[in-house]
Amino acid sequence: MMEFRPSLPRKVTGWSFMMLGVLGTVLPFLQGFLFLVLGTFILRHQYLWAHRWMGWIGSRWPQAVAKVEGMEGRLIGRAQATGQRLRAALSWGR
Repeated sequence: MMEFRPSLPRKVTGWSFMMLGVLGTVLPFLQGFLFLVLGTFILRHQYLWAHRWMGWIGSRWPQAVAKVEGMEGRLIGRAQATGQRLRAALSWGR
């Protein structure tokens, strides 16, 4: 079952990667397939079609998807830690 997590920043980022992917299919200096996969990965909790496509990609390349999901978890952890440090630094002067 799919878990929807609506988020405007994720939608904007995901669609930006999707547009770069479409441009990359016609421009020789962009990796279109890579951007399409990254855009789909970002949008997988936003849209049902992206969730289904990630299922297909995951069945085809399970190790690659697991690595990217691990990277995403680490990046989220770093962003949360940085946010906590920033909040602490800003509230220190009060």
